[in-house]
Amino acid sequence: MSRITLPRTARRLTVAAATATTAVLLTAVPAAAHVEVESDNAQALAENVELDFSAASESATAGITELRVVLPEGIAPSEVAFGEGPKGWRFTATDDGYTVKGPAVKTGEDAEYSVVVRQLPDVKELAFKTLQTYSDGKVDRWIELGKADAGGHGNEAPVLKLKAAAPGAKPAGPSPGKSPSPSASPTPAPEETPASSTPQAADTEKDDGGLSAVAWTGILATILVAAAAVLFAVRRRGTGRQ
Repeated sequence: MSRITLPRTARRLTVAAATATTAVLLTAVPAAAHVEVESDNAQALAENVELDFSAASESATAGITELRVVLPEGIAPSEVAFGEGPKGWRFTATDDGYTVKGPAVKTGEDAEYSVVVRQLPDVKELAFKTLQTYSDGKVDRWIELGKADAGGHGNEAPVLKLKAAAPGAKPAGPSPGKSPSPSASPTPAPEETPASSTPQAADTEKDDGGLSAVAWTGILATILVAAAAVLFAVRRRGTGRQ
């Protein structure tokens, strides 16, 4: 039986196609980075529900150090308690949610933690807007509601879909002996206070593309010195011609 041999050009095209496919698959890995939330008891009006969060790492050079969450309407910070998290991480309630932070997790590894919610509200889904901070200061903002961008690498907030409430389930009253104040902390908190408490406000913080006040001052000083030098040269030229 004769052996079928592909022409040299066909073989080259086949190798090129395989290489391109591999490149697409490899470059698609970072696009999967996101924050997920899930629960074994994701049901409206369910009580003492544990929520498990997983923040995928998107950096090859720095580890995740902090996750700041804005709670959805219907869940107060005082109704959330810390479950488990990376070693050395602590929980702090904020005016509109909470932060969990501590020593950087190993570079490239996901940050996983859990919280316990006293009671889930009677809604169909819950969005937990999240700011993900790395040890090098980089911040991923998972705060958008709706679908990610066309490239599959948007910054969609993690969403937990809820089943309908069980028959006879009712909203629970305030926790006995606990203040309904949203600033109450369910666990001992460090003295430090976050610079801002919402992802929207955090957009104004230091980012990779921004210039500091010192940088702007230096630029302005350079412009003024250059302008003075030009003016001096013009005047000197005018004096020499007289």
